[in-house]
Amino acid sequence: MFSLNGSTFLNNSLSGVSKTLTQSAQRKMSAPPTVVASVSSNGRSGDRNVGVLMESTLKEMNENATSPSSASQITVIEKDTKSTVGGGVEDVYGEDSATEDQYITPWTVTVASGYPLLRDPHYNKGLAFTEKERDAHFLRGLLPPVVISQSLQVKKMMHNMRQYQVPLQRYMAMMDLQERNERLFYKLLIENVEELLPVVYTPTVGEACQKYGSIFRQPQGLFISLKEKGRILEVLKNWPEKKIQVIVVTDGERILGLGDLGCQGMGIPVGKLSLYSALGGIRPSACLPVTIDVGTNNEQLLNDEFYIGLRRRRATGQEYSELLDEFMSAVKQNYGEKVLVQFEDFANHNAFDLLAKYGTSHLVFNDDIQGTASVVLAGLMASLNLVGGTLAEHTFLFLGAGEAGTGIAELIALEISKQTSVPVEEARKKIWLVDSKGLIVNSRFESLQHFKRPWAHEHEPVTTLLEAVKTIKPTVLIGSSGAGRTFTKEVVEAMSSFNEKPVILALSNPTSQSECTAEEAYTWSEGRAIFASGSPFSPAEYNGKFYASGQANNAYIFPGFGLGLIISGAIRVHEDMLLAASEALAEQVSQENLDKGLIYPPFSNIRYISAQIAARVAAKAYELGLATRLPQPENLVAYAESCMYSPNYRNYR
Repeated sequence: MFSLNGSTFLNNSLSGVSKTLTQSAQRKMSAPPTVVASVSSNGRSGDRNVGVLMESTLKEMNENATSPSSASQITVIEKDTKSTVGGGVEDVYGEDSATEDQYITPWTVTVASGYPLLRDPHYNKGLAFTEKERDAHFLRGLLPPVVISQSLQVKKMMHNMRQYQVPLQRYMAMMDLQERNERLFYKLLIENVEELLPVVYTPTVGEACQKYGSIFRQPQGLFISLKEKGRILEVLKNWPEKKIQVIVVTDGERILGLGDLGCQGMGIPVGKLSLYSALGGIRPSACLPVTIDVGTNNEQLLNDEFYIGLRRRRATGQEYSELLDEFMSAVKQNYGEKVLVQFEDFANHNAFDLLAKYGTSHLVFNDDIQGTASVVLAGLMASLNLVGGTLAEHTFLFLGAGEAGTGIAELIALEISKQTSVPVEEARKKIWLVDSKGLIVNSRFESLQHFKRPWAHEHEPVTTLLEAVKTIKPTVLIGSSGAGRTFTKEVVEAMSSFNEKPVILALSNPTSQSECTAEEAYTWSEGRAIFASGSPFSPAEYNGKFYASGQANNAYIFPGFGLGLIISGAIRVHEDMLLAASEALAEQVSQENLDKGLIYPPFSNIRYISAQIAARVAAKAYELGLATRLPQPENLVAYAESCMYSPNYRNYR
């Protein structure tokens, strides 16, 4: 075997040619031979000097091919001048001379120069390649003569993006850009985050997942299905990047508020990891999107000819748990103890169990339960500057008692317990939840799912949200139901009747599933509501005044949270880290923001915010003894900023 700049090539890679190709080698060679070399798919296309080494190696192999001693070492494929395809190009790879039922070898030579360089999204710079780089990397003639800056490319791309009127078209344009020029994609997203965040993630990503089978072009992550059971470690090794730090995984059963989308839920991990890189500064090559395909119960998808997943009902019970067990074990074996696994959009009955099961043995995080809770708690802490009082002095009512609702409620209770030194069981009494059957009360205890039972308080049964609002008289109303338009005019008016400034959070995604719109909240509360939503809304007008609404977007938390875990080398997630993240985010809300009625800071400063959150999370990891990256940096904020990925173009030799 021989090695080219760290990429290994086996002799059998050179000689493993199909019989169709080698039959002519038995005849006496009458023309100069052509040597076909295969580069391992694990070889990085960007390795410098690979092109030069490959060229010199092939030249040496050609020169030695005529000597008897080299004949036994290298398989030489003779040019068959009779074997051609249209245009007179020799059929070097045997694709045209082979019949359809014969196997051919998918040869590929990958070098960091010429045409392949323009097709490599990690290194392609398009028209930004300098004159020197065009000469050094054989790009002359492959590009128009003009050389432009990355900033001009960003300007042009945004101009083009704004021409699209349909959000899904913008989404597809962004995904196309990511697949051909990675650094430009992230540069564009970072510099226009407020405009493009709704494109690459919620709400547009919901529609993208619904239509994923139709718009699917090439894979952006790993698809692990029941077919791969017993071979998941092998599948993980098929991914070209080896130093993975963050994995976002879904089984597609509860995508946003859209339900079971099966394998087409891949849009969620892809979108989340784009934000990890753009907002949190995690290197794109360190991110791995994964979809666990165990089937789907969505009849529409099962009958859709364009559906890309397994056509079977969802696996449950032992079959499901064994596949997840194998996946989690393989992840730890392949990537180590400190790889962060983020569970995303699992159904309630699996989400809580997975978090409890692997929370003590793996570095795991559930964004629906923990990320949502942290960002909502931050908003509530900021809102106290507008409504007054402490968390313990307020009463909270939730519509929705699933992952998000119970996760938020628990983190609020933990913060109240921390602030007042009362037991968390006592703190929970300030928090009430309504599910599909009404107010969660003690009389329903035996029929409740385990994650709802801590919220069953002594109270007479209440069947509707409106009745619950009038009875409980909450100061804060939070929607996490996934059911659109459930905060009706009567509900908002009731909240406004006993609160000067009612806090109303309509958190469900996408926009169509939001409990109410910003305009409805401000109009029905006569402009007095403190409002935030899960999906973005345009400023609303009431009585000639415009009201800007905040977005309780998990993207405030999880990118910085993940960065904090990585820079500290944390081996477990602790609830105190979530509280630290909430406190850090709340502190970023300025008086100017509050004067506008906003309880979240603008996304335009998100990378600075992520660095602050990362520093707090890392500090808590060191305090709890869960950090392994020693010694602890003196300035964690500066260290976090120094570790952030930059999408600026690099200069090539």
